[in-house]
Amino acid sequence: MAVFSKSNVPQFAVDIYQNEYLPEDGREVNAIVTVTATGGGTLGGLPLGAQSPTGMYGTAPDAAVVIMVDCSGSMDNPPTKMQNARDATAAAIDTIRDGVAFAVIAGTHAAYEVYPADGRLAVADFATRHQAKQAVGKLSADGGTAIGSWLWLADELLATADVPIRHGILLTDGRNEHEEPGALRAVLDACAGHFTCDARGVGTDWEVKELTDIASALLGSVDIVADPAGLADDFRQMMENAMGKGVADVALRVWTPQGSKVKWVKQVAPTVEDLTLRSTEAGPRAGDYPTGSWGDESRDYHVCIQVPRSEVGEEMLAARISLVIPQPDSTTQAVAQGLVRACWTDDMAASTRINPQVAHYTGQAELAQVIQEGLEARKQGDFDSATAKLGRAVQLASASGNEDTSKLLAKVVDVVDAASGTVRLKARVADADEMTLETRSTKTVRVKK
Repeated sequence: MAVFSKSNVPQFAVDIYQNEYLPEDGREVNAIVTVTATGGGTLGGLPLGAQSPTGMYGTAPDAAVVIMVDCSGSMDNPPTKMQNARDATAAAIDTIRDGVAFAVIAGTHAAYEVYPADGRLAVADFATRHQAKQAVGKLSADGGTAIGSWLWLADELLATADVPIRHGILLTDGRNEHEEPGALRAVLDACAGHFTCDARGVGTDWEVKELTDIASALLGSVDIVADPAGLADDFRQMMENAMGKGVADVALRVWTPQGSKVKWVKQVAPTVEDLTLRSTEAGPRAGDYPTGSWGDESRDYHVCIQVPRSEVGEEMLAARISLVIPQPDSTTQAVAQGLVRACWTDDMAASTRINPQVAHYTGQAELAQVIQEGLEARKQGDFDSATAKLGRAVQLASASGNEDTSKLLAKVVDVVDAASGTVRLKARVADADEMTLETRSTKTVRVKK
């Protein structure tokens, strides 16, 4: 393990878990890369809630955030939903640190800047937070839903801030019905890499795939808030997480020697996210895989490398894994590094041993896949396939100790025997329960120590 540190960013560490032994014809090396960031500073120079003598921070803000609130007509059904959204937005505004640039957007079939409403971002302090909450208190529900326009305006506003960390929070209660097909995808492609975004669906009339696509493209989180009364706590927590980020645009750089190549790179904790097709060239035989912004946290990645055939007794470096962060002069700096190795052996016991971390996360990735496939089969009326897939999900969740997912599955199927994956589909399933399972299907648990 190698560790590098810099005073103004978290300290990163990389740990590699693998079985480096391959049989004579073995060509595939799997490794779990655990990245841990600790000791990051607070944004803006002072802790949340602290005040400088002038009431403002003396340094330039390190972050900018835009809150996008669905104000379509459906948010008035019931009327308490819009009130909950206003309260949640106010709670998020209260959580923004002094010195951080921010704005609030009202989203309907178009996007409108509610505050500061001058095409720019405001700088958070007591006065601007108060003004923003007054503006949010006047929000009302009317119109349609065109989420791409909301994200486009957020991107334009965030681009006016000369800060490294740009973040969005998006709330909707409905489907993206007032844009041309493909418009949202085009906006996501255009905004990817500009800012991260957390997406939340309130109620049960929104489309899970739409919000998961947003969170995936913009390297944020996605979740359901089935009861609008829970919005304020969720928004407050999302903003606290955003305010805890200390460095943006961190990339996982994978270098492979001549004759080797990357088969895949996936984030496997805290959620499953395939990064394989998102790499950008980073020099000869190296690719950078985006990981977004980091605070004090730990994530796991599954890297699979294809190596050339070698003879028994041969050894090689299969890959070098680095964490790199951008520098002011447009270069990057490696802040942590780990090595993936390959050794060929005729010892069958050594070459067939599966590393516990690799085995665990292979199962967690399969768990996410079979849940999604099972729910889709259920929607299509293929109940035999749905039963088999969701039964396998119950088996995997039970074996890995993923208790949260086990509880969600139990609301969709009757579990006869978890160990064997024997289940029966429930005749009736609440929309909120099915959507919660689908939305949270990619959430994983760490390997038991």
